[in-house]
Amino acid sequence: MAEQLVQLQHDGDIATVTLARSAKLNSLTPAMLDALEQCARELDADTQVRIVILTGAGDKAFCVGADINEWAALQPLDMWRRWVRRGHQVFDQWARLRQPVIVAINGHAFGGGLELAITGDIRIAAEPAQFALPEASIATCPGWSGTQRLVQLVGASRAKYLALSGRRLSAADALAAGLVHEVVAAASLRERSLELARDMATKAPVALQLSKQLINAAAGEDQAATLEAMAGALAATTHDAAEGIASFREKRPPRYLGR
Repeated sequence: MAEQLVQLQHDGDIATVTLARSAKLNSLTPAMLDALEQCARELDADTQVRIVILTGAGDKAFCVGADINEWAALQPLDMWRRWVRRGHQVFDQWARLRQPVIVAINGHAFGGGLELAITGDIRIAAEPAQFALPEASIATCPGWSGTQRLVQLVGASRAKYLALSGRRLSAADALAAGLVHEVVAAASLRERSLELARDMATKAPVALQLSKQLINAAAGEDQAATLEAMAGALAATTHDAAEGIASFREKRPPRYLGR
């Protein structure tokens, strides 16, 4: 999977996805976007996985965003087709993942790394982690929902501060801003993330997944898809649904009872 630069590991009903390019501060390449998409597809289809942990390798960075060397050589249309649009597709997949996602932010989350982190549901940061949207310093803009999903999370004012100033937030500042939910010592990050994942995994999985989808819909994420999915599931439990299928197979008019 992208030369194992994105690693997927299973521990019972908990899956951990790791960005494993620590020598490059886990910066993202097109191949890594493909691997993240593949992971999301596998996880969404895996009925045994209840909780997902997303983290980075090493102790310096969760992800510092896009690898500049990968996208700087792209022509404008390819930048749109192969980079910005592609990143949105993959990040949206992660935001819509059926299972709850805990993001264990082991180090700096800059640019696309911050945008990836906020696709998760719960964020736990190591004390040395810092957060920033530095795109304007290289004459570009946040491209993977830093101006959209981040606004829903922390509000327009704080999103503007990050995007327009390029300043870094400490983990403590990120906690105060509501960007992360917990800050722990770096040495405790994995243990705390697993502790929370294991506790969540004891809860009813369907209830957790439905709660996540409802909250996402309330925040404006896939409202129509969520409502249609839940309506379809409810309809499928009725007597009339079974009658509709039976009448189709038996080639006769259905006898619906409204229950």
